[in-house]
Amino acid sequence: MTLAQPRPFTSEQAERALAAFRISCPRLLQRQDASGLTSSVNWQPLCTEAVAVPAGGATAFFQSRFEWVKVGTDPAFATGYYEPEILGSRTPQPGYAVPIYRTPSDLIRCTRADGQTGRGRYDATGQCVLYFTRPEIEDGVLAGKGLEFAFAADPVELFFLEIQGSGRLKLLDGTVLRLGYDNQNGREYVAIGRLLRERGILPPGGANMAAIKAWMKSQPDGGRSLMRENPSFIFFRELTGPGPLGALNVPVTPRSTVAADPLFVPLGAPVWLDVDRPEADGLWVAQDTGGAIKGANRFDTFWGAGDYATQVAGGMAAKGEALLLLPRGTVAQAQARGQGARAVVIN
Repeated sequence: MTLAQPRPFTSEQAERALAAFRISCPRLLQRQDASGLTSSVNWQPLCTEAVAVPAGGATAFFQSRFEWVKVGTDPAFATGYYEPEILGSRTPQPGYAVPIYRTPSDLIRCTRADGQTGRGRYDATGQCVLYFTRPEIEDGVLAGKGLEFAFAADPVELFFLEIQGSGRLKLLDGTVLRLGYDNQNGREYVAIGRLLRERGILPPGGANMAAIKAWMKSQPDGGRSLMRENPSFIFFRELTGPGPLGALNVPVTPRSTVAADPLFVPLGAPVWLDVDRPEADGLWVAQDTGGAIKGANRFDTFWGAGDYATQVAGGMAAKGEALLLLPRGTVAQAQARGQGARAVVIN
């Protein structure tokens, strides 16, 4: 870790980030920081101060009350996610046959014979084994167990909703059922855009989401074989309150929430980005995680719902710089613990 000077951001970004930080604070004070950089004791004064920040005072709060820190040496890489809306039904209907599953009761954390602990299930012999893959689930291994609570019209659209982790299901009567991430089968996430790129068969327009969707739907199998190369599978729950909910179990905020790797970034911490997509520049708050979001400087920016969010998030692949805003004294404490922190200030 390296200390850095505070960077510029707009007052609008500061106000949005302050609102998101306030929402995060109750959870921030309850959780153990998986990164090991901070503790709830470190955050308590900042959370107390955040409540009392007056109107127009957000900019000064973030500039003066935090330690701005660069973690690692790699450049930042930021993608985008959004809340998609797809067509669906609560019951199977003609044209609405793709099941949306809630979490199965046999999906647990257990230790396999190789000593690895993670998501899995007990097989007929009582051994902990990996959970079913996407192809196995699509082929019906969970069918008839009462886990289906809705049905999508288009398997490709549902696949991309899984990638986003949450979304909206527009029902036949015009109402909306909101889907929230509940669990994952424990299998590795394989990015289909990367597969297409490696095989030299990217659709016209490159690896942006719209082009990939169009290419998949043009294939004889509707993209099914490509989707099945990603063994990861997401289980959902119906959301009835505000949301969608992030990893902190608080509602995520468009243009304020960023997903990060909790092994490097304390969830609830503000994050500053300066990347080659100016829409993503400025202050964010780490309120979420993602299966593909790994590493100290890997972030996924949340844009909300609607056409603009879909367009921006679907094409977001930005490189640049990221800084964390942490409680004062974090670098000194890391130095004392031998975590490789440097008290050198970078401009």
